[in-house]
Amino acid sequence: MELEVRHLRALCAIADTGSVRRAARQLGVTQPSLTTQLRRIEHALGGQLFVRERSGSEPTALGRSVLSRARPLVAEMAALVAETRAAALRSGGGGTLRVGGTGSTGSRAVAGWLRRLRARHPDLGTTIRIDVSANRLLREVAQNRLDVVFVHEVTGCPLRLPHGVAVRVLLEREPQFVALPESHPAAARAEVPLGELTGERWMVDPAADGEWDGLLRALGAAGESPRLVCGDYLTAGDLVAAGEVLMPCQPTTVPRAGVVTRPLVGDPLTVRLLLAFRAGERTAEVDAVFEDLRGAYREVAHANATYRDWLALRGAPLAV
Repeated sequence: MELEVRHLRALCAIADTGSVRRAARQLGVTQPSLTTQLRRIEHALGGQLFVRERSGSEPTALGRSVLSRARPLVAEMAALVAETRAAALRSGGGGTLRVGGTGSTGSRAVAGWLRRLRARHPDLGTTIRIDVSANRLLREVAQNRLDVVFVHEVTGCPLRLPHGVAVRVLLEREPQFVALPESHPAAARAEVPLGELTGERWMVDPAADGEWDGLLRALGAAGESPRLVCGDYLTAGDLVAAGEVLMPCQPTTVPRAGVVTRPLVGDPLTVRLLLAFRAGERTAEVDAVFEDLRGAYREVAHANATYRDWLALRGAPLAV
């Protein structure tokens, strides 16, 4: 078997994640297939590259030697692809920018983001992927399936940044509001203490990285025994309007009929907004994409009256 870049990428994934199982999930393949691939790589190289310890899969001395050579090659290949695509765009050869975003964070600002990108590069095609899992989108960037993604990281629940992926911070702390039925007693308040929502049922999508743990932590700190309902954010709006659940939401969320959004006193739930891209991308191009995202986010933030009022009460102009 001749080694290919994908084989080296697999070795890096096993080393970075610490196990074949987690690496398989990151690479989007089955664990048995990755195990078979690892055995074939080891056979081709003539020695064992990893040993299984209690802490996970650890590189052998040979494995560390191979990884020291593999990582630069994988990074160089990613840079080659990125620079070639960028050169094609600059020469008017067209191309496609593959954009991703997490849930409501991405979907609120992504329309304006893409509008700005198209104005900057009229010949540029775009594809969009919205996924509730930020970690999954980051892996897509690492695997060169997406170019840039707009994701959020729940405070206290750091994302797993794959090797070769870099980030820029759009907003260090974005407050999370609560979505509740307009008939709820707290709907009449400008801000709602989390402690006043004791006994409520909260809906969280368990596939949204960090949001379950973040809400549990905030509710516990408020002295509430959590009553969490597993669900997905596509159906949550109907359940909130019906008075069945409450739900954390982005401050840029546009409420639907029967639902209002309110800030939480003291901002017990916050997230960090990030633009992720492959390390080694040209700085000027990343700057341009970032500025387009900044403008799009500012637009949706100021269009939301509740968020606008929250900013005005704190004398805090949107710091993006």
